Amino acid sequence: MNATVCGDDMKRNLGILKEELNNASIKRISKPLLVWYDRNKRVLPWREKVTPYGVWISEIMLQQTRVEAVKPYYERFMHALPDISALSRVDEEELLKLWEGLGYYNRARNLKKAAQRIMELYGGEMPAEYDALLALPGIGSYTGGAIASIAFGLGKPAVDGNVLRVLSRLRADVRNVSDEKVRRAVEAELEDSMPKDRPGDFNQALMEIGACVCMPNGAPHCEACPLAFECKAHANGSELAYPVKEAKKARTKEDKTVLLIRDAGRVALTKRPSKGLLAGMYEFPCLAGHVSAKEVAKYLSEHGLKVLRILPMGDAKHVFTHKEWHMIGYEVRVDELANAIADEETGKWIYVDPKETREKYPIPSAYEAYAAKLSMIRGKKRFLEEE
Repeated sequence: MNATVCGDDMKRNLGILKEELNNASIKRISKPLLVWYDRNKRVLPWREKVTPYGVWISEIMLQQTRVEAVKPYYERFMHALPDISALSRVDEEELLKLWEGLGYYNRARNLKKAAQRIMELYGGEMPAEYDALLALPGIGSYTGGAIASIAFGLGKPAVDGNVLRVLSRLRADVRNVSDEKVRRAVEAELEDSMPKDRPGDFNQALMEIGACVCMPNGAPHCEACPLAFECKAHANGSELAYPVKEAKKARTKEDKTVLLIRDAGRVALTKRPSKGLLAGMYEFPCLAGHVSAKEVAKYLSEHGLKVLRILPMGDAKHVFTHKEWHMIGYEVRVDELANAIADEETGKWIYVDPKETREKYPIPSAYEAYAAKLSMIRGKKRFLEEE
């Protein structure tokens, strides 16, 4: 017999055996996991009355944002836009203002696009078919699985970072979870093995374990984990070795000078381009690089402003996924903003009362340190103040 053929058969059989063992481990954890979830699940607004719309909005908000931070956003969003019809008709600036502080603003835009598609194709009702969910803008396999399982009881997995971490440690899985092929394989393994009577609770339980027990930063709370009996990484004392990920690429760094230009009652803002990073958001006029106060005064004088005073406001840094902004800032008091003439670099300026930014003019959290100087209470801080 050909040795190569024999070797291939052996690899294939080992692969099948490994898959069966993986599926068996998932099946063994289902009961204790669900018992733990029934006793320990957090009380969350989107769980109080489960609707497809509520599940959808909450899952999009929860991507890369902590649960406690999402709660006030979710409640305010649902009050302003209680259904798919309202979301489909909302003005973009109002939508971005509701999203202000959550970041990843294209997610909010995709919500509106998907709502418009749902109005057109499904009469305003969220489709109950998994493939139909995946065809909507902004809904991938994770969000589609969450909606399908939690809202419609379909046996579809919802695999996020929490789930990958839990299963990687449970099975001492050395596969690279950054690889999309691995994610798809884990989804297939879960779909074959998850309980068909409570798929939504099973998905949420895995996420909850990952968020509250088998956490990403620091040592996991294995002593409180209902899956410790099955966890290979815990048995080996190697919990922190999993999940296996590829190294992150270094972020590019960009220096900026932020200008809070104000007269007696107003402050200058400019709107970012309609495409690209933070598209359509409002920001303070900025200059490239770290510019001296003398250079700022010269620049503003050349653009029709009589500068009365320039005060440094200190440094700030904001980290995006692939980029870092390293900022310095100046508060600039001028005689009269109405005479200002914007140029190509800063765009067209508008002049607003800082209080207006509480309900209008969405400003990215990148400028939080400078917005606070003008009592521009944004995002979560605004929600906490209103409680």
